[in-house]
Amino acid sequence: MEAPARQLVELPQRRSLPAAVIAALRPRQWSKNLLVFAGIVFAAKLGDAGRWGEAVACFVAYCALSSAAYLVNDLRDLEHDRLHPVKRQRPIARGEVPVGLAVALAAVLTAVALGIGAWLGLVSLGFLLAFGALQLAYSFGLKHVVLLDVFAIGGLFVIRAAAGAAAVHVRISPWLLLCTALLALFLALAKRRGELVLVGAQETPGRPVLEGYSLELVDQLVTVVASSTVIAYSLYTFTARDSKALMATIPFVIFGVFRYLLLVHRDDLGEEPEQVLLKDGPILISVCLWVATAAVILALT
Repeated sequence: MEAPARQLVELPQRRSLPAAVIAALRPRQWSKNLLVFAGIVFAAKLGDAGRWGEAVACFVAYCALSSAAYLVNDLRDLEHDRLHPVKRQRPIARGEVPVGLAVALAAVLTAVALGIGAWLGLVSLGFLLAFGALQLAYSFGLKHVVLLDVFAIGGLFVIRAAAGAAAVHVRISPWLLLCTALLALFLALAKRRGELVLVGAQETPGRPVLEGYSLELVDQLVTVVASSTVIAYSLYTFTARDSKALMATIPFVIFGVFRYLLLVHRDDLGEEPEQVLLKDGPILISVCLWVATAAVILALT
């Protein structure tokens, strides 16, 4: 009897060290840190060059600290990532970035972020420390606890929004912070759904926390959070002190949420929300129209 033929699996070509380091920093995830500009936009301070400098510095600090946290997370999950059908392509899991180099990069990036935070002021430094502490808590424990994992992600987004406002010394509406938290929960739950679908299709081990979720439960939670996000944003525009004309932006929010739900359920794209937000044309157009409309309304009123 002939031995069964072995199936050859072609692995992606190894990256050069500089390319692997850049990939390990996950620059695509930096789009989340654009939230720090919400304060200067919604405070209608778009013409203030000094505040823009502070906002950009805050953005750089959160990009640096986020990348440091991703390096720590990948070091923490090194063995688990090597068994995952997607995460095994991460540079540290593939051995493209040495462990010692990853540790050194994380330390340098953290120092840079905290240095910028100290320059922006004690409040900004406090937000950065809280962000870093929550990131570590997530990587070393919270991401393995059902529900607390997605709440931690929501907390990270709220810190970004509040820190952006603090950096430019403006007040941010509590309604916007609530909308930020709900939107983050929505994306995090959609990500869990994508992971559940992938694990079920590939029959490979997923992160332990997935054992506490089911597709039925996640779909119900996504529905609740999606509707709550739209309601909270609508209430914010109804009660806005500066301009109730912001109600004109509600259709863009509704379309964006509906479009994302369509992609999650039709194409199972929820596992990598940054890919959807950066590459899907209709969502990009909706976001640009929302930003432009809100900026014009706030500038005129």
